[in-house]
Amino acid sequence: MKLITAVVKPSRLDAVLEALKDAGATGATVSEVRGFGRQRGKTEVYRGAEYEVKLLPKVKVEVIAPTEIWEKAVDAIATAARTGKIGDGKIWVFDLDQAVRIRTGEQDLQAISE
Repeated sequence: MKLITAVVKPSRLDAVLEALKDAGATGATVSEVRGFGRQRGKTEVYRGAEYEVKLLPKVKVEVIAPTEIWEKAVDAIATAARTGKIGDGKIWVFDLDQAVRIRTGEQDLQAISE
């Protein structure tokens, strides 16, 4: 199993979730986060005063995927999140040793299936 973590633009969230569903993912966890990378924030004007926003709003999507589909899921996220502009985001993939469904005690692939 793999844990896929992606940080993407909030406007691309619906497309990413739909692409993950089509790729065979059975669930995802989504968090609103803030951060910066190469974009380094942006300057905005509020009531005539200019100020710098250093941490931009992003969305973090976390998915546990079986070994058989993780590459398809990563490709789906990358394709759905891509706008071609700076700030599209990043994807990290980690090996996952164990998953447990708390309610039933099921483990590993049984814990992440529907």
